Amino acid sequence: MITIQDLSKSYGNIHAIQEINLQIGQGEIVGLLGPNGAGKTTLIKILTGFLQPDQGQVFIDTVDVIKSPHLAQEKIGYLPENAPLYPELNVYEYLQMMADLRHIPQIEQESVIREAICAVKLENDYSRPIKQLSKGMRQRVGLSQAILHKPKLLILDEPTVGLDPTQLVEIRSLLKNLAKNCTILFSTHILPEVEMLCDRVVILLNGKLKADANLADLAKTNHAILILDEQRPDIQKELLSLKGVKAVEVQKTNGPFGIYQIQGNSEVDLTPQIYHLAIQKDWPVRELRRDVPTLESVFNDLAVAA
Repeated sequence: MITIQDLSKSYGNIHAIQEINLQIGQGEIVGLLGPNGAGKTTLIKILTGFLQPDQGQVFIDTVDVIKSPHLAQEKIGYLPENAPLYPELNVYEYLQMMADLRHIPQIEQESVIREAICAVKLENDYSRPIKQLSKGMRQRVGLSQAILHKPKLLILDEPTVGLDPTQLVEIRSLLKNLAKNCTILFSTHILPEVEMLCDRVVILLNGKLKADANLADLAKTNHAILILDEQRPDIQKELLSLKGVKAVEVQKTNGPFGIYQIQGNSEVDLTPQIYHLAIQKDWPVRELRRDVPTLESVFNDLAVAA
């Protein structure tokens, strides 16, 4: 659905994005993650045809965005951080205007608008002026205009900023339902949003693509954490004798507990071996678990390296 090749854009001496290469398939929910100033918005502006890159190519569903931006935009639904709403209009009037701008035939507009209204659960509010709606409801209106023409790609730039916890839950549920019919690229700097919504994460730092991975792959680990009720001076040697263990690190602790990180050299789960050794050696085990990295830890490691 999206193909990006050697994409770069600078503003004077500032390199907003540098040599980005990326592919996103149909039906994926991809989180575009990075701090403010990482290049997320610049990348989105290029994807949506609003900004020309300095170099590189961009294709949306095989359409060259740079050469044919209007044709590419027909395939895209876009919700910017600040939704383009007209507060004096009611929801239905606003969507009628957007349908006209999208060149949706008059004969189809009523059914298309009602379908979009139902998709974002605005059935009871479509006749209300937009200025009377809450922030969460206005975000729903913004989503409804983005899906009005049934796009193949939905691009969302910080769609949950400023929402309260209840509104966040509602928007997440809506996005998951919308993802059944299109690809979603979801830009944010909020880590929990990516973990709750996305199948895959793309991390930008200082304009460079630093990571591209499925969230399920991040959960795969060959490391383990062992916590004992007391420290054992000989435990490192014992653990290193296990097959597949390449290193054992003792974690600092202010209490009596012994905390050990066991690093494996393959993707095999080490915890069964460690458990059997602990039983054999009569270690006072308090906790044994796989050391699964969080998205936050992955992001922080990349940020430090950058």
